Amino acid sequence: MNAPILTTDNLGLDIGGATIVAGVSLEVAEGEFLGIIGPNGAGKTSLFNLLSGLLRPTSGSVTLGGRDVTNAPPYARAGAGLGRTFQLSSVFPLLSAFENARLAAEASIGGTLRIWRRAGRVREAVERASASLDRVGLTHRALVPAASLSGGEKRKLELAMLLASDPQVVLLDEPMAGVSAEDVPGLVDVIAAVHQAGKTVLMVEHHIEVVTGLAQRIAVMHHGALLACDTPENVMRNATVQQAYVGEKL
Repeated sequence: MNAPILTTDNLGLDIGGATIVAGVSLEVAEGEFLGIIGPNGAGKTSLFNLLSGLLRPTSGSVTLGGRDVTNAPPYARAGAGLGRTFQLSSVFPLLSAFENARLAAEASIGGTLRIWRRAGRVREAVERASASLDRVGLTHRALVPAASLSGGEKRKLELAMLLASDPQVVLLDEPMAGVSAEDVPGLVDVIAAVHQAGKTVLMVEHHIEVVTGLAQRIAVMHHGALLACDTPENVMRNATVQQAYVGEKL
């Protein structure tokens, strides 16, 4: 196992007297694929919001690449190598797939929207965008407005945008949400390719078969707390997890 690239220590979030995330301590190794499961309301998305800086914790800390980012804003964490998708597709609907990916690349490179800018940055953004669309299998849809893409294609475009920005740690929040059954296998293949390209991946997902097929370890959350974190085989055999998650064998 490689050294940790993302660590949480006793990470907690209380809102209005209610505990949303309860003392979660995790170490995610560089290059690891960690699946995160749990019933609705378990705190999975709230954990992602804490990791990405959309929420500030009421206790504990977050370390990214050896740097304490507990109080860092989202843009600083993105600059430190953290990328994220959301449950709802977040693309620019009127722009083409290529322009969505190019803008993601330019944001990462540090380009501006000024007319007079360095040609090298423009070329790099174009190259990154083209390469990322190719990696997710959307080259043939590059000039199509994002609004015209299917649910599965929009999810692939979000992954292309992440790849264009070249993060080291990728947070995927329910990437199968809104995706038709026939599009799921292709999207699974793309996510697997992202991991195989050397990215560290954390994925929240309700499709258990998808998680067990991709993840090297699975973290189980329940009532905001970390109930277990182990290999898929051990987690699926854990009687406490079975009872807390669905009340029956997984």
